[in-house]
Amino acid sequence: MPPIGLELTDRQKLACAFRILGTSGFSENIAGHITLRAGDTHDLLVNPWGLWWEEIKASDICKVSPDAEVLDGKWDVTPAIHIHTELHRRRPDVRVVVHNHPYHSTVLAALGVLPEFLHQTGSMFDGDLAFVDEYTGEIANADLGADLADRIGDKSVVLLANHGVIVTGPTVEETTYRAATIDRQCRLMYDVLVTGRDHTLVTPGLRRSMKASLLERGTDFFWNGAVRALLRDHPEVVQ
Repeated sequence: MPPIGLELTDRQKLACAFRILGTSGFSENIAGHITLRAGDTHDLLVNPWGLWWEEIKASDICKVSPDAEVLDGKWDVTPAIHIHTELHRRRPDVRVVVHNHPYHSTVLAALGVLPEFLHQTGSMFDGDLAFVDEYTGEIANADLGADLADRIGDKSVVLLANHGVIVTGPTVEETTYRAATIDRQCRLMYDVLVTGRDHTLVTPGLRRSMKASLLERGTDFFWNGAVRALLRDHPEVVQ
């Protein structure tokens, strides 16, 4: 696999994830946040409140405690940080949590529809999709974050009614790849629904092997290429 050409720190990886998703249509201007568990601790790295995803650099990244206290950084963090702290608290398997309001995911969230397995790439979400069917307002405290985390359970890609999407994963690389893919699958679902015609699905028996292939072989392919392109055009991201 062609390398990136640079060994990235956690903060640099996170900054790259913001830029990659921010320029792919995943982010809604001022909205959204990504957290990464910092090393072997329970502290979280997160974007500062007030910067757009498209402008974040590694030096902008903040660190918060499991209780959302800012430990390090030049600015404050999002009031919705409790979406992340409570998910991380309940899910030791989750190292990364991505949340934003990508357009087509939000369309399906308003319709109460999950994307179906219309295309082989959608197989990477086999067994991982869920829908939270009630909008309860802004998640601005730990109790509301805990309620949402409980409703999400063990699923890793969740549409939130009248809100957006949450994607969780074990690494920045895999979670960014899955986040970059989910809105395309939602757009495909919407376009198929608009035709009003019958449609076919990838059969359940083929999804498991395709999912493994996409995540095991596709993650580095996606991440390395996206980061190489980013560093070519915006080398300041790692500063």
